[in-house]
Amino acid sequence: MMRLRATHAKLALSALGLAVLTGCASVSLEQNIGRVNEEAGSFTDGKLALARTQEERDQRAQAAQTLLAETLNQKDAVQLALVNSPSLQTLLAQGWGESADAAQVGRIANPIFSFERMTAGTELDLGRALSFGLLDLLTLPSRYGVATRRIEQSQLRLTSDVVDQVTRVRQAWVRAVAAQQSLQYAKQVYDSAEAGAELAKRMQSVGNFNRITRAREQAFYADAATRLSTAQHQVTASREELVRLLGLDESQAQALKLPERLPDLPKQALDPQAVGSLATKARLDIRLAQTALDGAAKAQGLNMVSSFTDIELTGRRNTTFDNAEGTRSTARGWEIDVRLPLFDWGGMQRDAMNARTLAAANQLEGTVRSAGSSLRESYSAYRTAYDVARHYRDEVVPVRKVIAEENQLRYNGMLISAFELLADARDQVGAVTAALDSQQQFWLADAALQASVIGRPTNTTLSVTTSASSDAGAGH
Repeated sequence: MMRLRATHAKLALSALGLAVLTGCASVSLEQNIGRVNEEAGSFTDGKLALARTQEERDQRAQAAQTLLAETLNQKDAVQLALVNSPSLQTLLAQGWGESADAAQVGRIANPIFSFERMTAGTELDLGRALSFGLLDLLTLPSRYGVATRRIEQSQLRLTSDVVDQVTRVRQAWVRAVAAQQSLQYAKQVYDSAEAGAELAKRMQSVGNFNRITRAREQAFYADAATRLSTAQHQVTASREELVRLLGLDESQAQALKLPERLPDLPKQALDPQAVGSLATKARLDIRLAQTALDGAAKAQGLNMVSSFTDIELTGRRNTTFDNAEGTRSTARGWEIDVRLPLFDWGGMQRDAMNARTLAAANQLEGTVRSAGSSLRESYSAYRTAYDVARHYRDEVVPVRKVIAEENQLRYNGMLISAFELLADARDQVGAVTAALDSQQQFWLADAALQASVIGRPTNTTLSVTTSASSDAGAGH
């Protein structure tokens, strides 16, 4: 009978140990990165990875070199950031660490073994004790649920951070290319203004221009010089911003080649129904808020008992040796330690848990309510930028070109003066500058809309330049 009971006890302990081992939450780097590549595939193209060995770092350096050997379009810029940016590598490593910390919550604490040796006269006492938290074991399923939700939350946060980083790369590429394009036009305007100022000076010297006419051309020349200097700095600033986001070193930055101009506008803008169908309940912001609420609720239920007390179970085995009589005796038993809630009943802890759960519930409600609004705002900015850019492309710039060509013909036919031809050139500067700016604003809004669809809204403020001020300032 005693052997049968011992066998049952061993089986029970084995089953308990197996349940503890299989019930522990776990997470790996591959799971984290695979989750990001799956949920943000349109941003990472499934190529996000963390380099942990020198061989992997060498492979990534070679991939970066291959990308830098060609002119870098927007998609290639994202790929270059994925393989080369230390900031993205930092995000992946931090996300891995955060997930591991979250998984640790769902694991049972290791038991404590203590050994005691005491002598009294001819007696020697040897005490052994094995202790473990009884509440830790009893609440393991609940802690596993809390850990699972925290792992989910950390993975969603990592995905959100990667989406934000890729969006910044996309927008920085747009600004860098647009700055180069604006600089080229600023140089053309400067050369034209310089020639106009010189012509005005000569015509005044022979009496064909008065002082105010010559001063107007000189002012336009001075303004063109200022614009050229500003454009040169903007090229440097936007390029360096892109360099930092791509994580380029000095030699890589020098090898960076960008297109001369932004891509053409798409033939058609995205349909609002198509955008709405892409933005489902799988939005990152809503899911992140939902997991935060679930985690807070689970933690509240788990900590409700632990805020009152804690229980520790200890198994003891004490052996006493009497050297005088040559005898040995062994005492076995169990010990339970209970924390008594005499001074602290855990009220403040429970209040804090209630407050966190309530805050998470309201955060989820606010996120759900604002999700549709953010998407509508992003789409409005996208569609407005598209319509404005297309208007400049199809209407304003062609009309200005026709006017310039007709005025050139009239000037060649001596129907208008050089003064009128120069005034028209000033008018054209504002229109072309506004057209370039509107194209830049569209591609910025396009990147912002893609981020908003997946649940990471960004700033969608439009600052499209108009040619009104240039037209008003040009006198005849």
